[in-house]
Amino acid sequence: MTSPPPPTPLKGGALTRSRILDAAARLMGTVGITRTTTKEIAREAGCSEAALYKHFRDKEEIFVRVLQERAPRLSAALTELPARAGEGEVAERLLEIARIAVPFYRRSFPMAAGLLGSPELLVAHRRKVDLSLDGPHKPGEALAAYLRAEQKLGRIAPAVDPDAAAALLLGACLHRAFLSLFFAGEAPAGTLRPEDDETFATETVRALLDGVLPADGG
Repeated sequence: MTSPPPPTPLKGGALTRSRILDAAARLMGTVGITRTTTKEIAREAGCSEAALYKHFRDKEEIFVRVLQERAPRLSAALTELPARAGEGEVAERLLEIARIAVPFYRRSFPMAAGLLGSPELLVAHRRKVDLSLDGPHKPGEALAAYLRAEQKLGRIAPAVDPDAAAALLLGACLHRAFLSLFFAGEAPAGTLRPEDDETFATETVRALLDGVLPADGG
C-alpha cells in the first residue's frame, strides 16, 4: 500500500494567509483578543498590515478563522456525527468527541474570554457570524442530534433528554479546559480528577452513559 503524497507546500498568498492565522492564534492565546491588534499580528507574521487586509476584512474575521482553522475540529467532528448513528458503540463515538472537545476549549478559551470581556467586540463578532451555520450553540445541537438519532434506534434510553445529555458532556469538557488553564500546571494535588485527559474522557463518558443507556446496554 503506497503512502499518500505529502501536502503541497504553501507559497505566495496562501503562505502569507497561513502565517497571519498562526501569528494571530499565538497572540490571541497569550495576550488575549482585545489586546491583539492587526498591527501586532502583521508584525508577528512578518508581513505588512496592508498584506493582512488583502486576506481578512478585520480582526474579528481573523478571530473566526483562527477558531475554524487552527483549533481542533470540534464542529467538523460533531457535524458528521449524526450520520454515524448506529455505527459501532455509542460510548466510542462520545469518547471521540470528548477527546477533541477538551483541547478545543483549552485552545479557544483565552481568545473567547477576551471577546466576552468586550461587549462592543462581542456584538461586532456576533453580527459577523452566520448563526444558522456557526456559533457556540452548534456543537451542542449536533451532539444532541446524534443522541436523538441513537435514541430512535433504541440505543439511548427513551426517557433521556438528548439536549441535556449533550450539555452534560460538552459542559464537563469545558470545565476541564477551564481548570487546566486556571491552574496552568500548578494545580494542588487532587484538584484535577482524573489527572490526565484520556482518563477524564473515558470516565466522563462512562458516567454519562450509566444514566442514558437502556438497561440491556447499547
